[in-house]
Amino acid sequence: MQFGAHCSTSGGVHTAIQRARSIGAVSCQIFVKNNMQWFGKPPPDPHLDLYAKELALKDIRFIFGHTGYLINLGAPPSDNREKSLKSLIQEIEFAEMLKLPFLVMHPGAHLGKGDDEAVKNIVAGIDEAVAATPKARVRIALENTAGQGTCLGHKLSHLAAIFDAVAKPRRLSVCIDTAHLFAAGYDIRSAKGWDAAIKELDSLIGLKQVLGFHLNDSKTPLGSRVDRHAHIGQGHIGKAGFRNIVNDPRFKNHPACLETPKEKDLKEDLMNLATLRSLLR
Repeated sequence: MQFGAHCSTSGGVHTAIQRARSIGAVSCQIFVKNNMQWFGKPPPDPHLDLYAKELALKDIRFIFGHTGYLINLGAPPSDNREKSLKSLIQEIEFAEMLKLPFLVMHPGAHLGKGDDEAVKNIVAGIDEAVAATPKARVRIALENTAGQGTCLGHKLSHLAAIFDAVAKPRRLSVCIDTAHLFAAGYDIRSAKGWDAAIKELDSLIGLKQVLGFHLNDSKTPLGSRVDRHAHIGQGHIGKAGFRNIVNDPRFKNHPACLETPKEKDLKEDLMNLATLRSLLR
């Protein structure tokens, strides 16, 4: 796997690449706007120019985006659902400006309306966003979830149901989060358990749809359905579990970013990346 981390764009989107470089990463995930606001402004031209210069150095091999946390396409008709759609469309446009290959998105929450209704709403929302951005090459990467509250995505079959129903599945892909997978009940602590989860993913969606990973340990136990990230080897998955994950030859060239807690000096990223590298065979 090609290790990296989610990096802040504070000071301009180009600074995320600089931060990734400072921790020795080769991949980087960013928010394309403030992740806790519905809408934002596109990167100004001077920042885009600096971003292009940083990208041209080619030491950061993969950079991709993550949508804001307010977006919920699983919601029933409401003002927030309309904002979610408009926000997603804007983020796709911003991601296209930044030449990002994909945007990671949580599928959504049904808010008491049930899984089937949420899948219909998510599919309709994705179809609308894709129709509104017909020339965009960026793909939406559905992220598996821990299943906290009424969130969909804790079953890989949820992601498959969305893939099967959208009008243009070629605009979709998948990002797998290890902490979410474990909290959702997939016991990936052993090679057998990891392989079983990946085989299920392959049978339902296909491994060619997997474009990236979030490498996070879990503060909460197997099947807890609670989303809490821990440092690598300091949670319930443990170093032995991550040794199997990071050495899976099927994902040797996939970007895999940390989303673990950290301070501004990024020492935790350095620590976690060192741990991941120490597990490579």
